[in-house]
Order: sequence, then C-alpha cells, then structure tokens
Amino acid sequence: MKSENPLIALKEKGQLIIPEKEAKEILEYAGIPTTRCYAVTSREQAINAAREMSYPVALKISSPHILHKSDLGGVCLNLNSDEDLAGSFERLLNITRAYKQQVDIVIQKMAPPGVELILGVFNDVHFGPVIMLGLGGIFTEVFKDLTYRLIPVEEGDARKMIASLKCHPLLEGFRGLDPVNQEAIQEAVLSVSFLALENPEIKELDINPLAVYKSGVLALDARMVLF
Repeated sequence: MKSENPLIALKEKGQLIIPEKEAKEILEYAGIPTTRCYAVTSREQAINAAREMSYPVALKISSPHILHKSDLGGVCLNLNSDEDLAGSFERLLNITRAYKQQVDIVIQKMAPPGVELILGVFNDVHFGPVIMLGLGGIFTEVFKDLTYRLIPVEEGDARKMIASLKCHPLLEGFRGLDPVNQEAIQEAVLSVSFLALENPEIKELDINPLAVYKSGVLALDARMVLF
C-alpha cells in the first residue's frame, strides 16, 4: 500500500463526492489495479496523451458535481484515431461549459474485454457497511445477479460470494472461454472490505465495471461518496 491515503486530502477539503480520477487513486492505494485517468485541458493535449498510451482510448467528464456522467453522454469509449478523439473532446467540452462548477475531461487507455463484475460498498441504516459483488457493466440492472455480506469479510466469505453468483460459470470458463482469476476477485473483495473498514466515512463505493481476466482484475470505472 502507499504510505499516504489519498482520501485524507479529500476529507480535509470537505469533498463528499469523489470523481473517477480520484476514486481510482484511492483504489490503487488499497491495492486494486485500475485504468488510471489523466486530465486533459485541450484537444492537442488529449491527442498527444492518446498517442503516447496508444489507441484505443476512452474520454470522460469528471467532476465531484456530477455523479452519473454516462447519463449526460459524458463517456466516449473505443476512440481509435485522432479524428475520433478530437470530435469527442469537443462534444465533452460543450458539456463542461454547461456547468458553473469545475468539470474536467480525463483520458484513459481502453482495457481489453473481460468478464465484467460490480464490486461496491453501501451503508445500511440498520446493519452498517455492506459489501456487494455481482454481474457488472450494462447487465447490473437487467439481471440483478448480486450478493451481499456485512463488513468486514474474511477469505471464506469472499469465496462464498463469488461461488454464489449466477454468473459463476462465466468465471469458471464457459463454452471455450478462459477461466478468470477468482483469487484476484477474492483479493479485490477483501481489499474493498478493508478500505471501508479503515475509512468509515465512505458512504458509497461502486467499482463498475471491475474487469476480470485470467491474469487478474482491473477497475475500469469507479465512484465514491463520503458522509
């Protein structure tokens, strides 16, 4: 783990809604690999960044004042050329101009396709912090394949959460697909549990999607809300 929790500075600023870029820094601190975001302030800077990290890339808006950026059309995925990127940057720039508060534009490398899960935390009014794991991406709301445990969770709890999912056959390897690294999922569950336990001011945390591969896991998007 990093020597200094990046959540400390955000708490000192009184920031309650943590956008993707900062949320991913907190996840990295907790030991969860992410697709790191980099702020870009001009079309030229975005193109230079994309060339450096190599296409395809994703471009997104990022702000503590916007909780669901996709609802605003603030996410552009699978950009494969300077022309695609330039057009998307201008479109997102128009979205940012509609807000009086600061709204950043961030760029990140597109990750390879994998099994997409959702991993998160919320606080139940009666039971306190609860960890959630399930089928993620665009299928979260459709299939509602989710499982829950009270925090803290142990290794055995994490294994049972993974095994209880209806999508578990996808993780095992389905119809010729490679099985994914379930130990890496388990470690991610334990890391999120520890993060929430050590930082009780975390009200909500969503990692969606958490891409899962044969080699490990990668948090592709994240949001966090503090008390």
